[in-house]
Amino acid sequence: MQGQIVVITGPTATGKTRLGIMLARELGGEIVSADSMQIYRGMDIGTAKPTSEELAAAPHHLIDVAEPSENWSVSRWTEAADAACVDILSRGKRPIVVGGTGLYIDSLVQGRSFAAREEDGGCRRELEERYDEIGGEAMLRELSQLDPERAAKLHANDKKRIVRAYEIYLLTGRPMSEHDAETRARPPRYDAAVIALDYADRAELYRHIDARVDAMAAAGLFGEVRSLLSCGLDACCTAMQAIGYKEAAAAIRGEISEAEAVELIKRGTRRYAKRQLTYLRAKPEVHWIRWDAEPDFAGARRDSTIFLAGRGIR
Repeated sequence: MQGQIVVITGPTATGKTRLGIMLARELGGEIVSADSMQIYRGMDIGTAKPTSEELAAAPHHLIDVAEPSENWSVSRWTEAADAACVDILSRGKRPIVVGGTGLYIDSLVQGRSFAAREEDGGCRRELEERYDEIGGEAMLRELSQLDPERAAKLHANDKKRIVRAYEIYLLTGRPMSEHDAETRARPPRYDAAVIALDYADRAELYRHIDARVDAMAAAGLFGEVRSLLSCGLDACCTAMQAIGYKEAAAAIRGEISEAEAVELIKRGTRRYAKRQLTYLRAKPEVHWIRWDAEPDFAGARRDSTIFLAGRGIR
């Protein structure tokens, strides 16, 4: 096991950034962003990226490290986050992993090994074209001959995961389920003390989410998306599929109104928050901090400090 890290996670609009900075300053830590979209430059408003003041309050890693046209997979992020954690620990500091992308956090903590990926994407493009040509049902049947365990977990409409599993087999000669089993058999790479934030009342969480989306729109979300598109960014690229960006892009194209886009963003964010909570509640090791109507950061810092001290982190 490489070392101890602190994880601050939970659904959107729960105060992860602020608590993360407070603990980084108290523990002599550095923040590793676990947000799949904050890696992209120029995507600030819609990702609730830390402000310049927040970035100056504690060292941050994996923010603004990629162009929106790039496709950062979970494997690429995990490699970069692991390198950041190793560097932070080597300097006697504490990695504070902050974000709500659960798959990324799990992959980092578990030390998940990913099958080799083809950097030019040629294999993946061919498989995507084949999926479009023969359809999802036929593609899934083919995958079931190569990796029946993985295929049994997928739906024919899940193009991305079918293509990825097929690609892994072609590039490595081994099924994706075999790679996953090897990862599960290994002990975790990091000893993670996980703190999750939430609201005691689901209605309060949704109220804060709606208020955040309104604030993003008022701060210039549509202008930010318009600027990205005017620079030639393909509306179909990974970055533009993020909640907030795809809806704003639709409004800019005239397919819906800005008011409709805002409501769709709120609905999509609430649904995403629900999935985040379902994911986290299945993890018994998580230490929960649940707010009432408004966050109590002073209390959360005390609570977190006590929890972390119990894990040997001071």
